[in-house]
Amino acid sequence: MEDLKDRVSLDDRLAAAGMTGMTTAVWAELKPNATFIHDPDGRTHSWGKVNAQANRIVRLLRSKGLKAGDAVALVCSNRAEFVEVLAATMRAGWRITPVNWHLTADEIAYIIKDCEAKAVFCDARVTASQAAVEQCPGLAAKVAIGGPIPGFEAYDEALSGLDGGDIADPSLGNAMMYTSGTTGRPKGVYRAQPIVAPTGIYAMRGYDHETSVQLCAGPAYHAAPLAFDVRAAMGAGCELVFFDKWDSEGILGAIVDKRVTHMHLVPIMFQRLLALPDEVKAAHDVGHVKYIVHGAAPCPPEVKAAMIEWFGPVLSEYYAGSEGGAGFVISSEEWLKKPGSVGKRPVLLGSKILDEQGNECPTGVPGGIYHQLPPGGGFTYYKDEAKTNANRVGDYFTMGDVGYFDEDGYLFLTGRNAETIISGGVNIYPQEIDNELIKHDAVADSSTVGVPHDEWGEQVKAVILLKAGYQPSDALAQEILAFARANLPAFKVPRSVDFATDLPRSEAGKIQRNKVRAPYWEGRARQI
Repeated sequence: MEDLKDRVSLDDRLAAAGMTGMTTAVWAELKPNATFIHDPDGRTHSWGKVNAQANRIVRLLRSKGLKAGDAVALVCSNRAEFVEVLAATMRAGWRITPVNWHLTADEIAYIIKDCEAKAVFCDARVTASQAAVEQCPGLAAKVAIGGPIPGFEAYDEALSGLDGGDIADPSLGNAMMYTSGTTGRPKGVYRAQPIVAPTGIYAMRGYDHETSVQLCAGPAYHAAPLAFDVRAAMGAGCELVFFDKWDSEGILGAIVDKRVTHMHLVPIMFQRLLALPDEVKAAHDVGHVKYIVHGAAPCPPEVKAAMIEWFGPVLSEYYAGSEGGAGFVISSEEWLKKPGSVGKRPVLLGSKILDEQGNECPTGVPGGIYHQLPPGGGFTYYKDEAKTNANRVGDYFTMGDVGYFDEDGYLFLTGRNAETIISGGVNIYPQEIDNELIKHDAVADSSTVGVPHDEWGEQVKAVILLKAGYQPSDALAQEILAFARANLPAFKVPRSVDFATDLPRSEAGKIQRNKVRAPYWEGRARQI
C-alpha cells in the first residue's frame, strides 16, 4: 500500500486528470499491465490497452473531422469497447450518448438523429444497427464493434496503426443521457457543464485501487450503471466485471470468484438473488462485499430487509434520475430505523412535496416531488424548451414521482404521477400496494394497476407473478386479497387479482406499469 504522501500525490493527479477526462491515463501509467475489464465472454483487458484504444479513437474521429463539442452515439452491450469509446469522448471534449440497444431500429435512429451525432459506434450483435443508421444521413464515422455490419468500418481495423500514446491536448467531454419516460419520445438530459465526481467520494465508499472489484450487471447505457459501475471503476482504478445478461447463480458465483467488493443493483435483481435455493446461497461466502448501491426503482421493504440480513449493512440507497435530484441517500443502518424511506431531506439542495395546485403538502400527505435546481440551472431537455418548462416550479423541477415526508423529514416514494390510480376521485399509489403484496409467500412479483370501472372510473387490480411451486387458482387469489385486507387500508385493497407468467420491466429494473395496464384499456377512448 502507498504511504500517505504517495496517496495525496495520487489524489492530486487524479483530481487534475478528472478535469480533462484523462483519469484512465493516470491508472494506465500506474499499472499498465493490471487487469481493468473482464468481458462477459471471459476476455480480459488491461489498463494500458484500454487507455491506448481511447487515444486511437480520438485520433480516428479527429481524422473524420470531429471537433470538441460534437456528439458521438454509442450502441453497445457491456464490453470493453464501451469503456474505450467512453474514455475517448471524455478526453476529446465530445458529447456522448449511450443508446439503449434493446430499442427498435426506428427508436435507435430517433436518438442518433436527435442528439445530433457526428459519429456512431454500434455493436454487431444489435441487429437493428444497420437499419437504424440507414435513417441517419451525414454521419462522419460508422464503426462496427465485435463483428461486421454492412456499411460500417470494423473497430479493430479502423484503429489499427493509429498512435496509442496519450493525446497532448485533452479537454473534458460530456454525456447526454436519454430519459426512459412512460409517454412520448425520450428526451436528452443536457447539461452545459460536465459533472466531475470528486475523487474523495471513492474513499468514502470504501474503494481501494489495489483490491476493489466492481460488478456491472445492469446495462451500461443506463445512467445508474454508467455512473455507479463503469465511471466508478474508471475513477477509482479498480477492476470491472461485466455481465451482459442476468444469471442469478452465475452472478452470485462471480461475486465470490472475482472477489467483487462493489456493485450497483436494482430491486428485481435483489429478488432474483433472494429466490435462489437456500443451499446455493449458503455455499457462497459474500462477507468480502463492501458496498451495494441501489436505486432506479422502488424497493419493497421486505426485499431490502432480506438483502441486509444476507449481505450485512452494506446497502446504500439513492433517489435520483437521469435529470439528477436533490441528493437523497440512506445507509442500511438508517434505513432499518426508517424502513421504506429513500433518505432524509438533503441539506445542500432543497426539496418540496407539492399538490396539483402548487401548494406544499402537509407531513404524511403524498404529492409531486420537486427538487431544487443546482446553481446555474442544472439541466434542460435537449431541444425541448416546452418540456423543460413544464416540469419546473420556480427553481424546482420534478421527475414525475410522488411521495411524502414523514415527521422526521424522511422521504417515502409512493409511485409516479403517470401511474396514479384515481378511483372515485381518490388518488391511490400502486407502489404502496405492491410493497405489501410481495410479502405474501406465493408472490414473486406484483404490478398493481387501475382498470376500467363504470362508476368509479378506475378500480384497483393486482397483477401477480407467482413463485415456483405455486399455481394460479381462485382460492389463491382470494388468499392474496385477504392478505391485502389485513395489511392495507380498505380503499387501497385490490378488488381483483390476475395471474401473469411474466411482468414487463425496463432494463433499469422498473416495472413497466403502462404495459401491464394497456390490455385492460384497449379499445377505450377514455384512458383516465
